[in-house]
Amino acid sequence: MIDKEQVMKALNEVYDPELRKPLPELDMVKSIDIDGGKVKVEVTLTIPGCPLKKTISDDVAAKVGALEGVDSVEVDFGVMTDEQRKNIAKKLYGKDHRAEGEGQHLAGDFAKRVIAVSSGKGGVGKSTVTANLAAALTRLGHKVGILDADVYGFSIPRIMGVSGQPTIIDEQIVPLRSGNIQIMSMGFFLDEDQPVVWRGPMLHKAINQFISDVLWDKLDYFLIDLPPGTGDVSITISQALPKAEILVVTTPQPVASHTAGRVAKMAEKTKLSVLGVVENMSYYEVNGTRDYIFGQGGGKRLAEALQVDFFGEIPIRTEIREGADKGTPVALLEDSEIAEYYLKIARQLAETAA
Repeated sequence: MIDKEQVMKALNEVYDPELRKPLPELDMVKSIDIDGGKVKVEVTLTIPGCPLKKTISDDVAAKVGALEGVDSVEVDFGVMTDEQRKNIAKKLYGKDHRAEGEGQHLAGDFAKRVIAVSSGKGGVGKSTVTANLAAALTRLGHKVGILDADVYGFSIPRIMGVSGQPTIIDEQIVPLRSGNIQIMSMGFFLDEDQPVVWRGPMLHKAINQFISDVLWDKLDYFLIDLPPGTGDVSITISQALPKAEILVVTTPQPVASHTAGRVAKMAEKTKLSVLGVVENMSYYEVNGTRDYIFGQGGGKRLAEALQVDFFGEIPIRTEIREGADKGTPVALLEDSEIAEYYLKIARQLAETAA
């Protein structure tokens, strides 16, 4: 005959889709009732109207229903109290995940390395590089988070294939996920076509909230997709995350590499270190012949001028664009030769760790 211990063991294989922990570990299993072969499980959700309610219900029914002696599974739902939500936050992240007396995280302490991906101008593929670099680092076994700090031109949600509004637990935001990558973006709070019409102080507040009021995991790499140029957001990041490293993305032509050089000057003034340069859209290859559409060598020359590492060239390839449009970064694809460009950069980044 089936017993509660067997059911609870099965429920240990059911994970909350957002928090990525077993339901029993999160104290989300309120009760288990057994009547012969009929099993009834009551699950307490973090918020009313949880969008992933059906996923949890299906997973509970599948795992418990697979037990020998179970004829049917009924799943009921309740909602956690404020105190229960606070206990979850504490259980997940511990008391040191917040600054003493401030109710906020210690900025950046959740990540071993913070890398801000920047460019001197728009249109060089900075966001695509950020997304694919995150994917490559994940494939190498690292825990990665992305902050889409390009508030006016957020594109990370589309490139990573994620949408929806984050859950709030104990006044903290649970970031959305694409696979194992945590993501936070202004795009989760606005329609994709809705403009952001904000001045500097509001940008400053929003970016700081995305750093301090989000339940980031303990990450190996925290990638920040900066807006192009050297404006308010870049300054905010330098103040909030003084240990951040700058990775500059440019295209080969002088107009792009010269403006990218201004990012390095900004980093120098804000006392951030420039990690290196990635040259994107370097060439287009047809039948083994490379056509350097935007010129050649601009990224390498910029790295030499800045006396930083040159992480290499990424070509213009249809697969990269298609992956971004579909919400599946090409670096995630194990059978893609293009993924190797990003994996190479990811390995070089790992080698530069202090």
